Amino acid sequence: MDILQTIAGPEGSRAVDQLAAQFGLRPEQAQAAVAALVPALAAGLQRNTATEPGLSGLVSALGRGRHDAYLEDPTTLAQPTTIEDGNAVLGHVFGNKDVSRQVAARASEQTGIDPAILKRMLPLVAALVMGGLSRQTKARGGAAGGAGLTAVLGSLLDRNRDGSMVDDVVGMLGGFLGGQRRG
Repeated sequence: MDILQTIAGPEGSRAVDQLAAQFGLRPEQAQAAVAALVPALAAGLQRNTATEPGLSGLVSALGRGRHDAYLEDPTTLAQPTTIEDGNAVLGHVFGNKDVSRQVAARASEQTGIDPAILKRMLPLVAALVMGGLSRQTKARGGAAGGAGLTAVLGSLLDRNRDGSMVDDVVGMLGGFLGGQRRG
């Protein structure tokens, strides 16, 4: 199971419904927004965890807090601390706010949703991605640490182990949207 499927699962769909309510979107719009934002976050995670400091940072972040709470109790997405957590993740994944703006603009082109809404939604989706990673790490019997997380990340982000996650992300996105009309 990949990150997008975890977020789209039963508990994740409640989180998507929460996002829809928070941002005045229809549930299918929020689902399309998540599907458009997650691949950029996953690509950033893959890039960052390719270095020892990046991997250590993710291990440390997963070891702190209860990230899976965002999936278990979607009302946490409305709390200011969730936005702070998500912004911290974005800082590590993208490095600066310009990249976040670019990601929101690209997602807007894909979904037809206002880029300002997507920019505000991005920290919450980042928190959900951390929740998905936390849940998958636990489901695979891994603790948030060491080489075990490296293996989990490898299988989560490059499912066919061809060294590129682009084809995997395209497959995830196609499967998640299922040909559904967006926006």
